[in-house]
Amino acid sequence: MSNTTLRLSGVHAKYALIETFRIPIAVIGTMVFPALALLFFVVPQEYVAQNPLYATQAVISMSVFAVMANSLFAFGISISEDREKPWDPYLRTLPVPGLSRVLGYVFSTGALGLAAIVPVLLIGGLFTAAEADPWRVVAGFVALAISAIPFMMIGVAVGYGMPSKAAIAVVQVVMFGFAFAGGLFLPPEMFASWLDTLSRFFPSRQARDLVIWAVQGGSLEPATWLGIIAWIIVTGVLALLLYRRDEGRRFH
Repeated sequence: MSNTTLRLSGVHAKYALIETFRIPIAVIGTMVFPALALLFFVVPQEYVAQNPLYATQAVISMSVFAVMANSLFAFGISISEDREKPWDPYLRTLPVPGLSRVLGYVFSTGALGLAAIVPVLLIGGLFTAAEADPWRVVAGFVALAISAIPFMMIGVAVGYGMPSKAAIAVVQVVMFGFAFAGGLFLPPEMFASWLDTLSRFFPSRQARDLVIWAVQGGSLEPATWLGIIAWIIVTGVLALLLYRRDEGRRFH
């Protein structure tokens, strides 16, 4: 990857963030909702909030939700809206590698994702007994970054496969479906046995288990990391196919 590609990726990310911050409610919603979920549904439950194990897992679940929601919305809705603007076909005609635009989305989405985690960590640190060693926190961020890739690719697929109005509805359904089925709102220990088994096939559950393992240690089932790899491959291929289909429809 050349320095020019990285520099152009930074330019794309910069202006993507500027455009996002022009609509403050979009940023506020991304940052506030996971933190409010933790504040209203976890903090009042002393059995969970005052137990270091459960409290830490609740903070991790809300952090995964924040990254997942940001990835789906940022890619799915932003790309679908960009495709409907005259500016997008013009950008395709410039002698700029397509990778720079994709990385621009990744950098801007990553920045917003980190911003969305900050309120969750603050509330968890101030009002619950959540705890973790500093190096474990760093490992958790790495696990979050890896587990966010399938959600980014799903967002790309939605963005290139649907118009903006449809993308908004699909992203909302996918986001809340993954959140509930993946044990982000209710711990999997509360699931029925059949739902717990089904949950293990969802990328949200796999992301939760991976980050919990990175932060709290213990054993990690092979199905978790194999599932994440499988989701990355499948969603990556799907995103590439839909990108090529969009390119063929509009530029040939």
